[in-house]
Amino acid sequence: YPRNDLLYADDQAGLISEIKARLDIPADKKVVLYAPTWRDDEFIARGKYRFDLQLDLNEMQARLGDDYVVLLRMHYLIAQNMDISGHEGFAYDVSSYGDIAELYLVSDVLITDYSSVFFDYAHLQRPMIFFTYDLEKYASTLRGFYFDFEAVVPGPLLKETDQVIDYIEQIDTKSVAYQEKYDRFLERFCSLDDGTASERVLAELFPSTAQSTIEDETTETE
Repeated sequence: YPRNDLLYADDQAGLISEIKARLDIPADKKVVLYAPTWRDDEFIARGKYRFDLQLDLNEMQARLGDDYVVLLRMHYLIAQNMDISGHEGFAYDVSSYGDIAELYLVSDVLITDYSSVFFDYAHLQRPMIFFTYDLEKYASTLRGFYFDFEAVVPGPLLKETDQVIDYIEQIDTKSVAYQEKYDRFLERFCSLDDGTASERVLAELFPSTAQSTIEDETTETE
């Protein structure tokens, strides 16, 4: 996917520093990205949506705040109802941030659930946590899955905030248990990406332009 080319950028360290500065994230803090899926039943009336953040930010800040910040990437229909006051400097609302790939790049760990974001984030080969507090309901009555979710996803399925925090506090050792599963996931879903998808798309859509660009780059290099 062209959108994932950024995840294969050569100067990742430089890009991460730039993005952190843009978001006003301290350079010495690790980053947790929480990007859950949209739930169809999160509405009060037509055009009105409720929001219930299931992660306990108070507990997360108390236990992780010295080393981490949390980026919250919510669906636009509910993001406007999110209140993170009192968590300034720890929780950041990045729901309207333009390019989610930049948020992937700057994050050290992803917390998601059934969202397709984990297919993209996996390219970075960084730890993922699946916060599936409503797994049974989602699987049976809300949407369901088109593959064996529990068997395929390369990370733990957790239902409580304290479980999520415990995992993050020991993430280097705990994530090792999912390495084999992660490798299978990468081979199945990520093996065709190499950071040059945009170039190949341009070559197919505008072959003459793409060839000219390649020739110009070659001349400049020489």
